[in-house]
Amino acid sequence: MDTIVSHKFGLQVKVGRNVFSRSPKVSIVIPAYNVSAFIAETLESAINQEYRDYEIIVVNDRSPDTRQFEKAIGPYLQNIIYIKQPSKGAGAARNTAIEHARGELIAFLDGDDIWLPEFLASQVAFMGTDYDMVYCDAFQFGMRSVLGTTFMQTAPSEGVVDAKALLEYSCNVITSGTVATKAALEHAELFEPEPTKAHDFHLWVRMAKTGARIGYQKLPLLNYRVHLSSLSGNSVTRIEREIDVMERIKRTVVLDDVEMAIVDRQLSRLHADLQIEFGKSFLINEEFESAYKAFAEANRQRRSPKLTAITFLARFAPHRLLKHYRDHRTDEIAFVPVRLPTSIDRSK
Repeated sequence: MDTIVSHKFGLQVKVGRNVFSRSPKVSIVIPAYNVSAFIAETLESAINQEYRDYEIIVVNDRSPDTRQFEKAIGPYLQNIIYIKQPSKGAGAARNTAIEHARGELIAFLDGDDIWLPEFLASQVAFMGTDYDMVYCDAFQFGMRSVLGTTFMQTAPSEGVVDAKALLEYSCNVITSGTVATKAALEHAELFEPEPTKAHDFHLWVRMAKTGARIGYQKLPLLNYRVHLSSLSGNSVTRIEREIDVMERIKRTVVLDDVEMAIVDRQLSRLHADLQIEFGKSFLINEEFESAYKAFAEANRQRRSPKLTAITFLARFAPHRLLKHYRDHRTDEIAFVPVRLPTSIDRSK
């Protein structure tokens, strides 16, 4: 194995002896952070692809589990390009891999997801010369609440994939199911280099705005892992991530009037959703007055019969509401934070 150390960028690059000396068609990009428990299964799924013209690039973003991680990838080191870098976030890790990639196509795979053997063959064939980027559906697994469902059943894709469809969530991209040309990624200036939330969504919107042709298959070609330690975090964190990226898009991407109106509507909805999640957290912690106020604020922002009923119960029968929630939303409760940020003003 050859080792190249770049002191300028703090990178350590190890190229396995079984990696192609010539440039492959596809470069598989796997960012790694706290995935030592899953990475072997992920690498097995990449190595066992029916489509063979690829290289695998794994970027360790200074993960705290590096010792266990490197033990897990030990049997695969001769078949991959392994890069270690200072901690910069998943977007920067993917950028590092893309910069080292020799393939004209980039296939993204998170370090805890699993491709089916036909993934690359199907996606490369579907892409052809018609698209600059394609993605597919995925089977979900890892928690009881998602078993038997696919990604597109909860996050559908319908119609043409453009910036409007992405911002409206009528088309939803799963990163581990995505293959894109390196040229289109570079034309959109890659992922945001600084640690940010939902950096992949930000890039997909920019790619659509720069003219990339994006398509999707409604065919599940991977297993998408849902677990408590995944990057998505708890329910409040997920919504805050969506708010953050929408505000970032509003500041940094040139939008037309229709797209800007969509972003404003989404932000209004997300802020109401955030109040609902605050209400759930307060309810679980038996802070009933704060729960009532949060649900009431959500109902003020986005009135509905269901929210009106929840607000009523939170005010007059909170123990009954809590029992119903614990009995019927057991999986969901696992994603509700036990404590909310101290910045939350409970007096409002």
